[in-house]
Amino acid sequence: MSAKQNRQFRPLPVPNVELHGLFGARQEAICNSTAATLLDRCVEAGMVKAIDVGQPGPGIILPLQTWSGSTQMFWDSDLGKSIETIAYSLYRRPNPELEARADAIIDMYEKLQQEDGYLNAWFQRVQPGRRWTNLRDHHELYCAGHLIEAAVAYYQATGKRKLLDVMSRFADYMITVFGHGEGQLRGYCGHEEVELALVKLARVTGEKKYLDLAKYFIDERGQQPHFFTEEALRDGRDPAKFVQKTYEYNQAHQPVREQTKVVGHAVRAMYLYSGMADIATEYNDDSLTSALETLWDDLTTKQMYVTGGIGPAASNEGFTDYYDLPNESAYAETCASVGLVFWANRMLGRGPNRRYADIMEQALYNGAMAGLSLDGKTFFYENPLESAGKHHRWTWHNCPCCPPNIARLLASIGSYMYAAADSEIAVHLYGESKARVPLASGVTVELAQETNYPWNGAIRFAVNPDSRARFALSLRIPEWAAGATLAINGASVDLSSVTVDGYARIEREWQSGDKVDLNIPLIPRTLFANPRVRQDAGRAALMRGPLVYCVETTDNGRDLNGISLAGDPVSAQTAEIAALEGAIALDIPVKRDEADWGSDLYRTTPPKSRSATARFVPYHLWDNREPGEMLVWIRADQTQHGA
Repeated sequence: MSAKQNRQFRPLPVPNVELHGLFGARQEAICNSTAATLLDRCVEAGMVKAIDVGQPGPGIILPLQTWSGSTQMFWDSDLGKSIETIAYSLYRRPNPELEARADAIIDMYEKLQQEDGYLNAWFQRVQPGRRWTNLRDHHELYCAGHLIEAAVAYYQATGKRKLLDVMSRFADYMITVFGHGEGQLRGYCGHEEVELALVKLARVTGEKKYLDLAKYFIDERGQQPHFFTEEALRDGRDPAKFVQKTYEYNQAHQPVREQTKVVGHAVRAMYLYSGMADIATEYNDDSLTSALETLWDDLTTKQMYVTGGIGPAASNEGFTDYYDLPNESAYAETCASVGLVFWANRMLGRGPNRRYADIMEQALYNGAMAGLSLDGKTFFYENPLESAGKHHRWTWHNCPCCPPNIARLLASIGSYMYAAADSEIAVHLYGESKARVPLASGVTVELAQETNYPWNGAIRFAVNPDSRARFALSLRIPEWAAGATLAINGASVDLSSVTVDGYARIEREWQSGDKVDLNIPLIPRTLFANPRVRQDAGRAALMRGPLVYCVETTDNGRDLNGISLAGDPVSAQTAEIAALEGAIALDIPVKRDEADWGSDLYRTTPPKSRSATARFVPYHLWDNREPGEMLVWIRADQTQHGA
């Protein structure tokens, strides 16, 4: 095995990265609004009351559904993600009032925890006799995972160990419950999540036993005799009678190393693959990496929207057939794109590779970031690529998994931008920021990005090690970045001579004051879908840099499907939109169907068209102004584009 394969890159801790620019503005909105909003709405839903042992048990507030469970079962996960978001917001801006509210909830969890370490509001306060009886459907380990992630984040943010100790006790108890020993359950969760959480717990505590438990859950999944079948029989249930009727729904149909097609519930799949990638990094497990590479290609070449949205169907919140990517009915759950960012980031654990980082950026800027409004107060659950004007953000949901998920991602995005190995720093994402990177040699490097990316492609790095040191700096060169240039201290560097797996790898002795200039041209480009994607036939999408663009009624009037591209978007005019925090719009020549069709439903002649200009705005910003129609895929004359 090569040394490259054995490199282990780990993300920087969130406190090590200070953000400005676009991501900084998103974090400001989270500090100003979202973090408190999440907590307020959890309180209003009854979640905090449900964990307060000083009050009577809440009973079933949200009704049981056809899968014999209730979304109320997931309340611990919603509180966990909300506490995690609060923790990240406290890195950026101290907020004693919000911190005190989080402390009070943590106190409640400490009091709720049972002597053996078990902790779950539903199975202690609503159905206390049902612990560990239906892992397939009831999300016990999933809830534990989100509380573990909250504990790690809160400890790192505040230095307070209470929740970390609580969740470490729960994880220690899990080690006694699950395994191959006598009397142990050979089980795993129907909704993956705990796997990646245990890796975080291991990294912060230094305890390898939590890595081993995560590895056990991954290795055990899909093995025969099938745990979910045996569990159902023990519980007096018919194992064939469940809503989804296939173990593909939760990726338990085969052992994970044998899986070659991305199937089932999209969020569950992304969380599983994230945990697998973490374990592949920590154990240098080529068998997991190989399986993940196959699954990655399956997803990104046959099942992913241009926005990085995934999972087209509401029926299973997940995947259907290859090339089935409807636009107006797209489910494309915010959580699924967040999960794709998680997975892509963890695929970079064994070395920088733009095949993962480019998709991470695409899913982040488009499929995920659309889920949070500019003011940080309203959210998308589904993310269609076309709307007739009736799809809008909402304030809350019976299954409010997406609001805290997109909030915790954006509040911690600095850790996705940078990663470090023993003697190498990788920059995966660009944006105005400053990072502190400790290396194995004992040298700490301050790396500052000066840029207005993604609106402008000029990026300057100031490299300031605290003493002269030799290490590598790897900078991603996106696949779409034709004409990118690189210079070190003003001297040009031939990119082709230093690029490895899509990253410019600069290994040298660095000293304080060194400057690296990377210029990535942001040239608008037209994308066409594989002809098998029938919903996009005869249409094109526009991108500039990592951003997918769309048209909205507020800029272009109604009847957006009457627009067709008439010119090369390379020559688009750009304009700043004050109402969208200075985002760059593209003004492009188009043809528009005349609206004087009359009362006829059908005619023997096509509509007349006229020349016009259409304004395209970044997709992730749609529905932040006046409500109206939205469209990503625009009619296009493909012969004009060499198609």
